[in-house]
Amino acid sequence: MILTTLRQSRPARRPSRRLTTWALFLVLVSLLTTLPAVALVVTAGGRAEAHGTPMKPGSRTFLCWEDALTDTGEIKPVNPACKAAQQAGGTTPFYNWFSVLRSDGAGRTRGFVPDGKLCSGANPNFTGFDIPRNDWPLTHLTSGATVDFSYNAWAAHPGWFHVYITKDGFDPAKPLTWDDMEDTPFLEADHPPLHGSPGTVEANYSWTGRLPANKSGRHIIYMVWQRSDSAETFYSCSDVVFDGGNGEVTGIHDPGNPTDPVPGKCEATRRTTNSWSGGYQSEVTVTNTGDVPMLGWMVDWTLPGGQKAASLWNGSATYDGQDVMVHNADWNGSLSPGQSTTFGYVVSGDGGDTATSLPCRVG
Repeated sequence: MILTTLRQSRPARRPSRRLTTWALFLVLVSLLTTLPAVALVVTAGGRAEAHGTPMKPGSRTFLCWEDALTDTGEIKPVNPACKAAQQAGGTTPFYNWFSVLRSDGAGRTRGFVPDGKLCSGANPNFTGFDIPRNDWPLTHLTSGATVDFSYNAWAAHPGWFHVYITKDGFDPAKPLTWDDMEDTPFLEADHPPLHGSPGTVEANYSWTGRLPANKSGRHIIYMVWQRSDSAETFYSCSDVVFDGGNGEVTGIHDPGNPTDPVPGKCEATRRTTNSWSGGYQSEVTVTNTGDVPMLGWMVDWTLPGGQKAASLWNGSATYDGQDVMVHNADWNGSLSPGQSTTFGYVVSGDGGDTATSLPCRVG
């Protein structure tokens, strides 16, 4: 399959790894204009692996993070809408640009997410990104063009992507409601392939599809990512304008091409709190070891042979044989630098566990 990419044009700067890839758009787009103008469902042999947000076209949280990031890693937004989001919710949502999620979403949209809260998914940490304004960072597109959609892959989860768009006449200066959205997605992706290593800014999964035809002016592309292994669902708004563009982004400050930082760090330590013949109980302490606040964490490890998790509390777990992945619960994901929380679990099986350190990622 031939893929195109949305190319982002910025003021003069040193080329980044992402921009060198996006420049392929001009060469390839002419080869793709003959593809059928239909919504595309992508099915791949691999699993969709993501915990993130759209990068092409960039979501409000992603582009505002890029706008606000300084050479020192501090958050200082320049774009007026991004500034308003910071005033409403502080800088924590900027460091956690990949975490606009609802743990109870189960893929639900209309009737679940209230009008006026679509961009945050009604997640109170991101209400600043629901503010109706016409000066959010903007991606310039061509109606009916075939392009590559890219979604950051911060952590590994299988799932589907549903891509909606606003109706003609949408006004970005008014609160976004479900009546503003087209009733059905114009494109859906079923477990698209992963590119790169999760836990980095560059990691992404992508799929090719055609943009809606006969669109002009301002719109919002609304993406819903629904995990297939849990009820966790991600929501995002990407502000676009159909004006003949090829993916250029305007309204964003160029921070001088800094090195992409890891948005926070965490550490997980395990200890056995009780044991008996045929099982044991453990406690895991998760600590924010970075210098920025975080809104969520995940710990994953493999239990020793012959063992199985029987129960777990203070976290949301996904099991695949002896592989265990634990996300924070709704009440213990927000950790300031140096702050810790715990979760516990019971294992059935002989042998205990000697591990004292477990892999931990922010997300």
